[in-house]
Amino acid sequence: MSSPTGPAGLPVRMPRPRQPGRHRRPEPLVAPEDAPALVLAVPGAPSAATRGLAEEVVSIARSELPGLDARIGYLDGDDAEFPTLQSVLAHAAEERTARYEQAVAAGVEGIKAPDGPVAVVVPLLAGPDSALLRRLRQAVMESRVAADLTDVLGPHPLLAEALHVRLSEAGLARADRARLFTVATAADGIILASVGGDEAVQAAGITGMLLAARLAVPVMAAALDEEGSIASVAEQLRGSGSQQLALAPYLIGPEIDAALLAAAAEEAGCATAEPLGPYPAIGKLALAKYTTALGIAPQQPQGTPVR
Repeated sequence: MSSPTGPAGLPVRMPRPRQPGRHRRPEPLVAPEDAPALVLAVPGAPSAATRGLAEEVVSIARSELPGLDARIGYLDGDDAEFPTLQSVLAHAAEERTARYEQAVAAGVEGIKAPDGPVAVVVPLLAGPDSALLRRLRQAVMESRVAADLTDVLGPHPLLAEALHVRLSEAGLARADRARLFTVATAADGIILASVGGDEAVQAAGITGMLLAARLAVPVMAAALDEEGSIASVAEQLRGSGSQQLALAPYLIGPEIDAALLAAAAEEAGCATAEPLGPYPAIGKLALAKYTTALGIAPQQPQGTPVR
């Protein structure tokens, strides 16, 4: 049986026929036409670094869902360099109305008046923070725009994976159980630092159990915004036999003052990893919150299994 040939008689790679049946690869998900915007709600004081982080998270989400209308709104924005959440939502509503009016004026048949939410607001938070979430709800209400506000990103196995990576990048944990088995600086006890009080500590503790399973070392959550909490947990870990502790921020970054993190690590006498930042899982989880809110998610993103 002959095969197709190209110039100079060289074989040509032909497209692989689509696999039939239930094992065939699913079609890639694309954002529905006129779908609500994904608005990433960024807490904390805006800065160039914060904007860069948020833009990278949004870029990851867009790469996972072609056609996604993704925007960034700052909880403490100034409506100049850093647009507030309220103004971003209002602008999205104005654009949707304008598109409809243009379609009507152009005589497009079967055009329907827009309904449903203008946007889905996704908080850029790893764990619950009642004070910040209350402010986010207030900002959505003040915008007078129909918008859905999702839950925070965690707890989730992908966040445990991200914490593991940040610890290994700082030389505080093995990359996995098979390689780099003897890391001299590897911690034998992890403090998972959160903000948001008791509720945040409890939520961080769930991800902490997943992280402990990955690292095979004890992990305990503590509150950065409660005086003495980090030091108290450090004392508990040392009392149970851990000698080389590490602080793992269960934070994306903008929601906390870096000086507070450094002070907590110094008080506890331990090294610290970087916050989660724009780790790819953050963008994927933000998108999962959006697609789930719209009922178009084929499945939640899965974490990497423990090796």
